[in-house]
Amino acid sequence: MKLSKTILAVLATGVLSCGLFSQQAQATAITGDIQFAGEVAFDTNSLATATKVVTWFDVFHNAGFSSVTSGTGDFAGIAPGTSAAMAQWTFNPSTPTPGLWSVGGFTFDLLSSTVVTQNASTLVITGNGIVSGNGFDPTAMDWSFTTQSSGGKTRTTFSFSANGVAVPDGGSAVALLGLALTGIEVLRRRLRIG
Repeated sequence: MKLSKTILAVLATGVLSCGLFSQQAQATAITGDIQFAGEVAFDTNSLATATKVVTWFDVFHNAGFSSVTSGTGDFAGIAPGTSAAMAQWTFNPSTPTPGLWSVGGFTFDLLSSTVVTQNASTLVITGNGIVSGNGFDPTAMDWSFTTQSSGGKTRTTFSFSANGVAVPDGGSAVALLGLALTGIEVLRRRLRIG
């Protein structure tokens, strides 16, 4: 079958246009940082032996919540002082905790945690999880929890921050362009042969 140069040009333009201008579903990852503060009650009065947070308290002393202190990126619309719902959390041993925090339409599901420092005066824990909500794709986040000596008190102040982890593009746009250019080359060679 012999194709005219005009038909070949139209086909090549169509294939190239499909590759360059096609709509594609792309992941919309959550970006930014969010920080919380308040008080926590542990399962013991000593940081050295604590294994879980039994109750969170926001800065207004409401049980079951913490307070947002700042947010950037997609969390920027959450006003400082907003109460975030918090779930009980066993950190030693590391225990996945669905819905560890929830605020402003976002929910964070804790996957794992690591106790970095734990003694009578300091508790530092890091970990990772997935944040989702508000029409975004579930996004990996790293986080950090710190608190200082409770001095034998049943409650101690804490800070908690979560940081978005960038998700790279899968390269689908480049793959489509490559396919379009390959198709053009195949058609060009066929035209020369015929």
